[in-house]
Amino acid sequence: MSRFARIAGWFPFALWLCCAPVSARTGMTLVDFGRALFFDTDLSATRNQSCASCHDPQAGFADSRRAAAAGAVSLGDDGRSRGTRNTPAIAYAALVPPFAADKDGYIGGLFLDGRAGSLEAQAAEPFVNPLEMAMPDTQAVVDRVLSKPNYVAALENHFGARVLDDPTETFAAITHAIARFERSPALPAFDSRYDRFLRGEIELDNEAELGRRLFFSDLTNCMQCHLLETTHATEHEPFSNQRYHNIGIPANPALELDAPDGGLGDRADIKDPAARGRFRTPSLRNVAVTGPYMHNGVFQELETAIRFYNRYLVNNAVVGTNPETGKPWGPSEVAENIDRERLELGQPLSDAHIRHLIAFLRSLTDRRFEHLLPVLEPAPEH
Repeated sequence: MSRFARIAGWFPFALWLCCAPVSARTGMTLVDFGRALFFDTDLSATRNQSCASCHDPQAGFADSRRAAAAGAVSLGDDGRSRGTRNTPAIAYAALVPPFAADKDGYIGGLFLDGRAGSLEAQAAEPFVNPLEMAMPDTQAVVDRVLSKPNYVAALENHFGARVLDDPTETFAAITHAIARFERSPALPAFDSRYDRFLRGEIELDNEAELGRRLFFSDLTNCMQCHLLETTHATEHEPFSNQRYHNIGIPANPALELDAPDGGLGDRADIKDPAARGRFRTPSLRNVAVTGPYMHNGVFQELETAIRFYNRYLVNNAVVGTNPETGKPWGPSEVAENIDRERLELGQPLSDAHIRHLIAFLRSLTDRRFEHLLPVLEPAPEH
């Protein structure tokens, strides 16, 4: 086994109900209760949107809908409102650490700007966000939940009857149950072809193996952001350093924003000017089936997202061209604080390099989502 072989064994997708005691009255584990809440469209203003609407388990826990800006952002409960950032896939969200600042900058936190310190805090926000599920307040969410006897029984059994006496505590229990579902082994499966390769169960095909070697080499800058800060891939590797970077992504004109998105720097509690334009590095798990890409969904294709990095590397013929538009990449949405120190490492990627990296990234797809992988065109003959 290689030095990257210390990765967790897989957990079958069927293990939805293994992480909590079963309620004697309802038969619902806490994970099962959280899963029911996650899929419940009654918890939105017009009863037509759930957490799963934007984090669809049939689409890599991302939003597969393309109604808003070609899928760059998600539609809200009213069918008209839309978000301003690309919806992150959440299958591996449980691996994101709490938000913190250290000597190397900022790390962790949920949402692309890290404003939620936990899965519980993240689960709370969409319910009352007017661009998402649009409930008027948390009391309205609690009322909808308490209107269902099986939910009331689950709350009493898992949190005690007194949890119903205080709406604040009831809402906290609701978000805790959803977070427990998101932490269950059914979400971070760790059963991709790459994981199976590390366990010695299969071999990667030639192109994926070449891509793996490229990814973990000094020829590319992939590991600068898309690997935990260790000298090798660790157990439960998310393929993200969970830190914040500005990589100079161009604005997405389809979003028609009034001002550039400053990411971390737009948070009221962050006073650091160097935080402007930085977003948390996403996991590469299931990346091949969860486009569009970047914080604003500006790139539809994985190949485009990879080619974008060539703009920072010298002597490359395609440095200024977006293959989706045939036009120059365009100016960075936030031009200051671009992390050039990392972006200018490595060598320009050739067409063959890009194809091999795509093959490797496809190997990071969970087994249950492999059927979503787009068909690749045959490699060109030489």
